[in-house]
Amino acid sequence: MKKNLFMAMLMLACVSITVSAQNNTLTAQEKSEGWTLLFDGTSFDGWRKCNATEMAANWIIDDGAMKVVRGEQKGRGQNGDILFGTKKYGNFELSLEWKIENEGNSGIFYYIVEYPGKPIYYAAPEVQVLDNWGADDNKLTNHLAGSLYDLKPALPQNANPAGEWNKIVIRVKDGKAEHIQNGVKVVEYTLWTPEWYDMVSKSKFKDWPGFKEGPAKEGYIGLQDHGYNCWFRNIKIRTL
Repeated sequence: MKKNLFMAMLMLACVSITVSAQNNTLTAQEKSEGWTLLFDGTSFDGWRKCNATEMAANWIIDDGAMKVVRGEQKGRGQNGDILFGTKKYGNFELSLEWKIENEGNSGIFYYIVEYPGKPIYYAAPEVQVLDNWGADDNKLTNHLAGSLYDLKPALPQNANPAGEWNKIVIRVKDGKAEHIQNGVKVVEYTLWTPEWYDMVSKSKFKDWPGFKEGPAKEGYIGLQDHGYNCWFRNIKIRTL
């Protein structure tokens, strides 16, 4: 009995090591398709705090994932919004995995333009990261995971619960954007159109100059510190 238990534990450990080794890597096919890793699983190379030159102090590497660590108060970020500052992207396809703690809230941003003294979300579209079941910000459909935050809901809503990994793919080509969550297209929209600005006019961003005038045609990719533990891995991108 003890031998069988030992063998089972050994096999489980081997599977865990194999899965971990497969994360934050590119296959030969992905390389041929132009994908580039934005995170190698071991360092924050290329990443920095928004409107700064250094990396935010409340991010760590945790089991092959980038983790933003919450402070003493849930929901209160520590000025730890970060971006990949090596390159700006216009037409792109971004793929990554995320998981979040109970009640958690975070976000993924693209077309970030840094405005001194302004937050990362001042003029950048946000793809919502959320514990749909426990978070306070779960009352509106366009605030649920995978949504274009406060603008367009992710439907059907297919996010996994807190503590489980989700995969999101964000594709933007010539203004046409779509979010693919856990293998299902849940949002599509077109930037810089009358329909886009109509959505903005009905949102919390209606009086924000960054949204009334934008978003920009290209910008940085970024991740939010919303005051909750949140993990990101397998962050990869390609130009379209």
